[in-house]
Amino acid sequence: MRTCPGDHLGLEFPADAASLGQAGPRFLTAAFRRSGVLPDEGTVVSVDELREFGGGSTGRKAVLSLTYGGADTLPRELFVKFSRDFDDPARDLGRTQMAHEVRFALLTRAPGFPIDVPRCLYADYHGESGSGILITERIAFGRNGIEPQYEKCADYAMPDQLGHYRALFSALGRLAGAHSAGAVAAGSDFAVDIRSLSVGERAPYTADQLRRRVDRLAQLAERQPGLLPADLGSPEFVSRLRRDVAVIADRVDALWDSLGADPEYVALCHWNANVDNAWFWRDGDLLRCGLMDWGCVGQMNLAMAIWGAMCSAETALWETHFTVLLQHFADEYAGAGGPSLDIAVLRDHVLAYVAIMGTAWLLDVPGYLLNLLPEPVADRFDPRIAGSEQARSRLLMMTNFLHLWRTSDTTAVLGG
Repeated sequence: MRTCPGDHLGLEFPADAASLGQAGPRFLTAAFRRSGVLPDEGTVVSVDELREFGGGSTGRKAVLSLTYGGADTLPRELFVKFSRDFDDPARDLGRTQMAHEVRFALLTRAPGFPIDVPRCLYADYHGESGSGILITERIAFGRNGIEPQYEKCADYAMPDQLGHYRALFSALGRLAGAHSAGAVAAGSDFAVDIRSLSVGERAPYTADQLRRRVDRLAQLAERQPGLLPADLGSPEFVSRLRRDVAVIADRVDALWDSLGADPEYVALCHWNANVDNAWFWRDGDLLRCGLMDWGCVGQMNLAMAIWGAMCSAETALWETHFTVLLQHFADEYAGAGGPSLDIAVLRDHVLAYVAIMGTAWLLDVPGYLLNLLPEPVADRFDPRIAGSEQARSRLLMMTNFLHLWRTSDTTAVLGG
């Protein structure tokens, strides 16, 4: 049985699903009592289901169903997340992402937490090994008034796209504003280190490497004209992008510095609030939203949270409602106690972050798609794209990066 001592609650915890099954009701009773959700007279009587399932980019996940004694208010259907994947070294590299997620889960237990998150029953992490466990309520998608879960980068199947993103931005803005106002006691657990908030690190590309990737974009536009809006593959835009990426290559450090320079634009945020990391329900006529999967949570520039939420939106939403959503976020941020934001500055921050992310990751997408699709496809709804989360996500996020770059004044980002 694999176990580790918890850095936060001090209990030895199981590091994988098999070990949790062996630890059984005895551990769960002790864990829930230690975290304060189970009274001393309450017990976990039995584990009725413990089943691992696939998903996500790191660690392992499982569904857990319990029977209690003397604890009628605790949810029976639970979700368990482990930071470790002992069978897959590549996935196991992401184990440190749970360090902040555990701290955040424990923070959400405070009365009056400003947004809805899955109720945390137990969470702990062992920093030396990178082992962690998180046990929360399981969201009942498609039941009890909760909408079905929406897939990543498939908003064309989601009704009222603008309404759902307004709900997302309400939650993001309220949390960030409350933290900025001192109403969320994050303390030193979430020191500002915005460059560390990422799913991985890679050496920055040189200007020549980035230009070659732009050339691959031109090849993709020629071979697969149905995959990109025509203006994003035009010779004029490709030529401009070749010039711009060379400038960005020399400005990455300056761009990061600019994102951390103004504390009014830095707060505790969700880093990856795509619609698949949220759940939605109606409260009368109001669409409301809760957020889950808090890997890489931390204090960050607000633009990082905005891109994290909108990178998987339909490009048409960027074109027609980006400014409206920025204003809605700013209103929620101020309404929760944060300072008044300048929307023009916030937009420039989004551009700066997109310049970093786009050149670090998204200009790899043309090469990936050229290898994936040796023959032309009609459009992005071809099953080889739409049926693959990786393919449709990478294509849409790249498209959104390119669209935002083409339609924006990039003077400030480029240092002009």
